[in-house]
Amino acid sequence: MVFKITKKISKQPRKQRLARYNAELHEKGKFLAANLSKELKLKHKKRSVRVKKEDKVKIMRGNFKGKVGTVNRVDIKKERIYIEGIETIKKDGTKVPKHFKASNLKITSLNLTDKKRKAKLGGQND
Repeated sequence: MVFKITKKISKQPRKQRLARYNAELHEKGKFLAANLSKELKLKHKKRSVRVKKEDKVKIMRGNFKGKVGTVNRVDIKKERIYIEGIETIKKDGTKVPKHFKASNLKITSLNLTDKKRKAKLGGQND
């Protein structure tokens, strides 16, 4: 059973979770938007932007709250963001990269190497 996330499905959380899980990749990409810092909000006149590799982010929730790092990888299928240098230690002693949801991050610096992204943000020259 496949649901479209773009239209209203149900008030029931189980159906909302199912729709989010079964969403197509272009729809899941929309869930990867994080809030911008105050300076970036004023500069680009946007509240949130989709997180991209090499963006600098600040963690706002969880055990790593307050840490700042560069985005290492964005997993669209699982809706997860991995930050460079932030790892958890398993019981056997191995280190595993920690994943975060975009809603728990704040973008402090944008990667503007992509022309399309630069144009979408208003064509600011840096």
